[in-house]
Amino acid sequence: MRFKKFDLNLLVALDALLAECSVARAAARLNLSPSATSDALARLRDYFGDELLVQVGRRMEPTARAERLRDAVRDLLVQMDHTISVQPAFDPARSDRTFRIYASDYTQMVVGPQLMAMAAAAGCSATFDFLPQVAEPQRDLERGEADLLILPRNLMSPDHPHQPLYDEDFVCVVAAEGPLARGELTRERYLAAGHVVMRPHATGPASSHEDWFVRRLGVSRRVVATSYGFATVAALITGTPHVATMHHSLAQRMARTWPLKVRPCPLDIPPMTQAMQWHRARTQDPGLDWLRGLMAAAAAQALGAEEPRRDP
Repeated sequence: MRFKKFDLNLLVALDALLAECSVARAAARLNLSPSATSDALARLRDYFGDELLVQVGRRMEPTARAERLRDAVRDLLVQMDHTISVQPAFDPARSDRTFRIYASDYTQMVVGPQLMAMAAAAGCSATFDFLPQVAEPQRDLERGEADLLILPRNLMSPDHPHQPLYDEDFVCVVAAEGPLARGELTRERYLAAGHVVMRPHATGPASSHEDWFVRRLGVSRRVVATSYGFATVAALITGTPHVATMHHSLAQRMARTWPLKVRPCPLDIPPMTQAMQWHRARTQDPGLDWLRGLMAAAAAQALGAEEPRRDP
């Protein structure tokens, strides 16, 4: 099938080639022979009047034209897939669907129990695939590799709809028998202490709402340890003179498990609005709509608040 003299069958090949930057890997992804994939690349080069992929040393690199095409082609294919594959109704008790949710261990610990309990109560037969944080989760959303992102609202993409779930304050966690558990935790004591922080390697230096605002305040902390997860930060504080800054709801849960004390944070870190985001092409997806409703109800129950409104 052609559109303006372009063979639409080549769109899938173009997407694979730009994603893999390798004819062999693209061929494996497409379940085609390398020669057939190479032929598709030749036809694409002829149509666009551009090399698209050029050999640089031992690998192939996309041209400037290919870089401009990459996200547009992926977005088009994702929208086509959603249009074709979305069912007119969703029954959680009869579904074999897998929902891919990008969420931190903090979200899984605080909201996850309620989410799974509510899904079980609904007789849900769908699967929840919780995926780890990555550097640019919005790109995975746009590529159709994620159904739902759970992130601080200020870190979300302006290109897709989102729905606030709850607001979360920040507190400090210290060892129950440590020096910071006694007396007032002043700004000076806080900044002079050793800090254990959550900085997953994949997400770069400012990976959390708390870390982001500390940097904006223009203060520096003496970091003595970093961890790729929120939950482990509290454990690493135990038996030390150090401090960790973390979400209030998670800190309360951790203090029931470890010998820790929760203290007010002396820095003026504003509350975090935790939200969920989905691809704009999937707003009318009945299954995703059910998941969003379930996530909102689970968050409301977990945080003891009324269900948040839906943004228009």
